[in-house]
Amino acid sequence: MGRRRRVSDRGLQLIEKQKVRYSYGVLERQFRRVFTQAERQAGITGENLFVLLERRLDNVVYRLGFADSRAQARQLVQHGHILLNGRKTDIPSCLVKEGDTINWKESGAKTEYYKQMVESIEAKSVVNWLGLDRESLVGQVLSLPTPDDVDAKFDGKAIVEYYSR
Repeated sequence: MGRRRRVSDRGLQLIEKQKVRYSYGVLERQFRRVFTQAERQAGITGENLFVLLERRLDNVVYRLGFADSRAQARQLVQHGHILLNGRKTDIPSCLVKEGDTINWKESGAKTEYYKQMVESIEAKSVVNWLGLDRESLVGQVLSLPTPDDVDAKFDGKAIVEYYSR
């Protein structure tokens, strides 16, 4: 029986990238596109990447406490239960801007899930760049997330190094 070999630097970078991909629920092609967008922006690419991932509509729905997981938030958006600025949006990767409002569609508010979520939303905390009116369940993007707001325990530098080869 042989010993397990030490993971190379490239392997560690790949593991880091995969952790981010899985936690945000993004496929490889989509992740590569977001990374390219982050590279084009001014500033530190790793931080830009996390800010772009945080701004996705499915992530914002999750951060507001409308869903228990990002996968569930993604499904809520895809099934058309969420309104962005009063319009039905079924694209989870849609980026929110400062001042955007996120709320439930009337038909979505009649579901059993919605009724359960209303009871449990009081206990959930909302990140400081988002605001939530707990009575009407309307979320608002108060400001764009800064790299400090992203509570990611990921190594952005490793991901940048992975793609820079």
